[in-house]
Amino acid sequence: MLDLDTPAGFAIVTGDSFVPVTIATEREILANPGATITDSIQNKPGITGSTFAPGANRPIIRGLDSYRIRIQENGIGAHDVSAISEDHAIPIDPSDADRIEVVRGPSTLRYGSQAIGGVVSIDNQRIPTFMPERGFRGMVKGGGNTVDTGGDGAFSATGGTNGFVLHADGFIRDYNDYDTPLGSQLNTFVNSRGGSAGASHISKNGFIGVSVSRFESLYGIPGEEAEEGRLPRIDLEQDKILARGEWRPDLSGIEAVRFWFGASDYAHNELARHGEEGHGEEEHNEEEHEDEHEDEAAGFSVGQTFTNRQQEARLEVQHRPVGTQFGPLSGAVGVQWDHADTKGISFEGDSLLEPYDAESIAGFWFEELEASALLRLQVALRVEGASVDGTGFSNIDDPEAPVVFRGQRDFVPVSGGLGALYDLGNDKVLRLNGQAVERAPAGAELFSKGLHEATGTFEIGNPFLNEEKAQTLEIGVKRPVGKLRYDASGYYTNYDGFIFRELTGLVCGVTLDSCAAELDEEETFDQVLFQQRNATFYGAEILGEYDVGQVWRGLWGIDGQYDFVRAEFDNGENVPRIPPHRLGGGVYYRDGTWYGRVGVLHAFDQDLVAPNELITPGYTLLNAELSYAMKTQGPAGLSPRFNIGVRGENLLDDEVLNSASFKRREGVLLPGANVRFFGSATF
Repeated sequence: MLDLDTPAGFAIVTGDSFVPVTIATEREILANPGATITDSIQNKPGITGSTFAPGANRPIIRGLDSYRIRIQENGIGAHDVSAISEDHAIPIDPSDADRIEVVRGPSTLRYGSQAIGGVVSIDNQRIPTFMPERGFRGMVKGGGNTVDTGGDGAFSATGGTNGFVLHADGFIRDYNDYDTPLGSQLNTFVNSRGGSAGASHISKNGFIGVSVSRFESLYGIPGEEAEEGRLPRIDLEQDKILARGEWRPDLSGIEAVRFWFGASDYAHNELARHGEEGHGEEEHNEEEHEDEHEDEAAGFSVGQTFTNRQQEARLEVQHRPVGTQFGPLSGAVGVQWDHADTKGISFEGDSLLEPYDAESIAGFWFEELEASALLRLQVALRVEGASVDGTGFSNIDDPEAPVVFRGQRDFVPVSGGLGALYDLGNDKVLRLNGQAVERAPAGAELFSKGLHEATGTFEIGNPFLNEEKAQTLEIGVKRPVGKLRYDASGYYTNYDGFIFRELTGLVCGVTLDSCAAELDEEETFDQVLFQQRNATFYGAEILGEYDVGQVWRGLWGIDGQYDFVRAEFDNGENVPRIPPHRLGGGVYYRDGTWYGRVGVLHAFDQDLVAPNELITPGYTLLNAELSYAMKTQGPAGLSPRFNIGVRGENLLDDEVLNSASFKRREGVLLPGANVRFFGSATF
């Protein structure tokens, strides 16, 4: 059902937020044709995607990705290996999300220094937090696309009585190779499925609950290897258990105590067709994917296997507002613990990651002061102890006899942030934020030491990397209500020891000692080194809507957006894979049942490229959507709600290359013109 309390077009941030908060609503997620959560947010200001494959698309926020962006579900991290490489999927399907929220700024410190660039938070009721109205809520939804002749469907059901609530959900997604203006893009299929079951006990003083879930996906990787007939693909699975609770005691001083816990077991195989003889281990889990791709699995072998077993816990205690001479003071303190065992094993040549063990424990503190009716202040502090134990190369000057590092690196990142909100009147709010954040290097940045077939790289970490330090200043103004609504931000970040992957210009076979300027081999991999260098990022994001006036039974209006990010190293070179300037706008209509919008988003040429990168031409996306929502009166007081619609994307069938994607250098185009039909029924 269309929510008339939500502004049309885009979801504008709430008025009391110290930082920009980007939201994708349930309707937006349903209308989106993508197979990943990133597809639902990547056209919003400041956000784009890695678009490595339709099944693997990680968010990039303000030019930052991988270990600087945290992905979480109901407060617990995704516990995957998607940050290690862009071909690795996030094991959270869009069908699982009731809402996707992107948060930047000081508030991200409660989740870890790895959230230095932002947090993408997926919220759902897999652990029920409230009793549904009349004791039951159910939904079925789905859609189909023309660009890949594929479809998806999902259901969820939540019900309970006497304080006990049960939940179950499931989804299936089957997309074929998508079309581009130049023809079908080979090996872009996605086949995913999964579901969860959860239960909670809810009382007047809070709730406590648990859920178990499973995610499976088999998807192809487009590009040169696919065109050569190797058809690389990834077959992954994850089992996860989450627990969550909140207690609001009737005690002076404590307003709420909250906890989160998660544990997961993740694994994926990287498969490719290697000819009649093949190499590596034969695929051992074909029975787990008994679908139309099963017959194609014949002739494929496992080149690499990645596993990750991870546990995470967080506890927060929120105190009641305290009166001070400066004004009411409210806040929370908490602790967070995280542990992961990760490995990436190759069955031919040097393995990318020998098993490494990473552990961290941190304390954080947030306080907010209402200094006056017009001014509010926020302070955040996080102190973290992190250790990573693994094996890597400390010197590769002699590739035939590299110096091996075996041991543990310890780090103590200390981060802090300050924020201010000032009411300018007429529903306008001015915000100012400053952060000094430190991030410990991740295990793959320290200890990578081998080939990665899916990305076509031979990656070499640096076990002597130091903490990455960033100082950010941001100013913004927003007006979240009224006929004219907008949010505008400008930011500047200085990095001390920015960690990045640098192409050396060398190519390698399957072992380090084969690396050279040129190789006379059928299969080669680009050598990549993890390096540190000082860098500067700055940019702006603008989003606005204006309700022009009444027409028919509702309102019509116009919206617009603009964003850019500029990133340079201290030697003047450009940081790799930075998104281009983007400018867009549209016309929308909404009333109690109908919603429609036609919009254009133009990405400009990206010619500010790093060494060994290609200039990326601009593109224009013409999108349109029309949906109809209705509410009916059913038996036993039930009021089913129905929403059906059609959405067109890239209706000009433009050739779209993503400058922020590693697949840019292989000329992999994004999908062409597409029409999606979608619908949902809520009971």
